[in-house]
Amino acid sequence: MKCISRPLTLFVGISLFLATANARGQEWIRFRGPNGSGISESTFPAKFTEHDIAWNVALPGTGHSSPVIWGDKIFITSTDEALAHRIVACLSAKDGSLLWKREFPFGAYRKHGDNSYTSATPAVDADRVYVCWNAPEEFTLMALDHKGADAWKIDLGAFISQHGGGNSPIVVGDVVVLGDDQEGAGSSFVFGVDRATGKIIWKTPRKTAKFSAATPVVFHPQSGPDQVVITSQAEGMTGIDPKTGKVVWQAAGIFDSRTVGSPTVGDGLIFATCGEGPGGHFLNAVRPGADGSAKIAWKIRSETPYVPTPLARGDRLFYWSDRGMVTCADAATGKTIWQDHVPGSYYSSPVCAGEVLFNVTKKGEVVAISAGEKFQLLGQTALNDKCQATIAISGGRMYIRTLTHLFAIKGIGGQAMIDSN
Repeated sequence: MKCISRPLTLFVGISLFLATANARGQEWIRFRGPNGSGISESTFPAKFTEHDIAWNVALPGTGHSSPVIWGDKIFITSTDEALAHRIVACLSAKDGSLLWKREFPFGAYRKHGDNSYTSATPAVDADRVYVCWNAPEEFTLMALDHKGADAWKIDLGAFISQHGGGNSPIVVGDVVVLGDDQEGAGSSFVFGVDRATGKIIWKTPRKTAKFSAATPVVFHPQSGPDQVVITSQAEGMTGIDPKTGKVVWQAAGIFDSRTVGSPTVGDGLIFATCGEGPGGHFLNAVRPGADGSAKIAWKIRSETPYVPTPLARGDRLFYWSDRGMVTCADAATGKTIWQDHVPGSYYSSPVCAGEVLFNVTKKGEVVAISAGEKFQLLGQTALNDKCQATIAISGGRMYIRTLTHLFAIKGIGGQAMIDSN
């Protein structure tokens, strides 16, 4: 028995280590997680009860940005409108306690009634959290370390937008990439900034039409270096070298209105939407070529999102319209596999946890549907607070930011891995 016991103990120890590493998964470092995919292997109940809520805390201020997570720290932005302060806060993933907060005064300005002064989601890496916000006279990108101390801050110039801001940064290697697509007479750019120093490495000019809130995504071609993909009405879809800012390819003239939902990648294609007013206009699937070309693989004109970002999973594309029409399509062809309506209207983007798609209505009701071959409404949970932020998942927990609160939902199978440390 002793000869069997020791290898078995070693096997169990290794299995637990691997299970722990898998449960932690990749950090939720930007809007909608790893490369904006919105996909996690963690699983959660389709309908939450009090038992499923690990904790629920009031946030210092209100806002629509999504949380980002690194290890046991959650970073989130909000606004104290009474004091006219923007806030960067760090919370404990274990119990939601406030570890620190920084407040930054600003001058109020005109924005869309559904927008907030903190709608842009931060980005985070092992060293810093990167925050973007705007005012008509100043477009700010700044970095704080994980203890809340200043790392750097830069002013990227004036910012003209009818509806306010919402531009979210991403980190690609050692470069922070931020889109700056403005309106009318504004000057539009894409910036590449050294993540350690805040020095502008490159600045690529862009045509200007209407403000874009789309967060960039990284495309991994079959050959050659990675590309950052960004969308806007004026420029269409553009692939950029993240090290130099050089335009590698462009699909121009493919959008007739604002790009608010972000591009997402899957099956060698890049999917992106546009819209205005009450909803989406159409969804494009673009296939970049190795020769610098970019061709539209297919286009859909009905029941497409304006604000919510599509989700690509394997050979399927799920897109969730603002009015609650959900479509499962073949990613390669755009052919509809199923389409059905779910309750509520939406600004939040869907995420996929295991085999379940989750999204949150503007009124704060979490809706869960199957990510399978047939439509199934699996559960609905009311959080009793308005919501426009997208769900984050990390360490075996689901984090849902409403207008005023942050909820941590336990994964199926017990507490999150953070509780065992």
